[in-house]
Amino acid sequence: MRTLDAIPITMRACALEAFGGPEKLVPLELPVPRIGPGEILVRVHTAGVGIWDAKARRGEWADGRETFPLVLGADGSGTVAVIGDNVRGLQLGDAVYGYLAGEGKGGFYAEYVAIDGTHLAPLPASLGLRDAGGVATTGITALAGLDDVLGVRAAQTVIVHGATGGVGSIAVQFALLRGARVIATAHGADGTSFLQRLGVTEAIDVQHDDILEVVQRLAPDGADALLALAGGPALGRAFDALRPGARVAYPNGVTVPAREGLDARAFDGVPSREAFARLNATIDAGPLDVPIGALFALDEAADAHRLLERGHVFGKIVLAVDDIEEDIEKVA
Repeated sequence: MRTLDAIPITMRACALEAFGGPEKLVPLELPVPRIGPGEILVRVHTAGVGIWDAKARRGEWADGRETFPLVLGADGSGTVAVIGDNVRGLQLGDAVYGYLAGEGKGGFYAEYVAIDGTHLAPLPASLGLRDAGGVATTGITALAGLDDVLGVRAAQTVIVHGATGGVGSIAVQFALLRGARVIATAHGADGTSFLQRLGVTEAIDVQHDDILEVVQRLAPDGADALLALAGGPALGRAFDALRPGARVAYPNGVTVPAREGLDARAFDGVPSREAFARLNATIDAGPLDVPIGALFALDEAADAHRLLERGHVFGKIVLAVDDIEEDIEKVA
């Protein structure tokens, strides 16, 4: 095992002592996790906050084997502090970003996180630590839908429904990088303005515009693919706008209508060396804008979850774990 510096015995964390609402996330002093031979200890710089964290906080995925205090946080960024004996390809001090997948030693809402060596990667050349801290789960998930399920290619017409969130705001940019015509949906004029800033020329406000009418005008034969990141009545109209034989991809947890003649498949973003290599290559082929919808201090994780559950956040919420108070910006 290789160690960069003397590692403290304890660390600051924001953790659960019981499942429940955002108020259950409390600042604690906890032991620094120990790593196994295939793991890396990362000193955390930025932690992502996603809807999957809120579900974990509420206990929706509990299987009875959880131990408290429980540190949340599926993704984030930082620097390599300790390397297990079986890990190759990374060096002490490297800037990295990662995506936890059931490691069970706690998440990124802490000063240190233990993570499988295949579930993190060097930062893309074009991103800093803060932006990288908000893109591991969203970027890998977006590519799983666009590439593995939809097989998006140049000149295809792709609908991204629910495009203003963490996954959607990255997916629209990746689809554009692949040369697709992107039609993206939002709730409200502020959402369509946000998507236009990301390069989407056809941004639809589902509160006032009909997806079917817009698609029929732009692609009379129907759209080739749909990435469904949200449900609701407007999703049915997006299905109506697809050509026969079109493909539909939706993350597990999104409810989609059943339609004959369409290839609709659920998917998850799964971290691996290959997934991170593809993500890095796609990001560096950019440029990519990683929208940070709100930035909170580590001790304010409960406030971050309250904002997350109020909704209408554009991009990704993140926690600043390092002492970078000058960067903290709250979105009311």
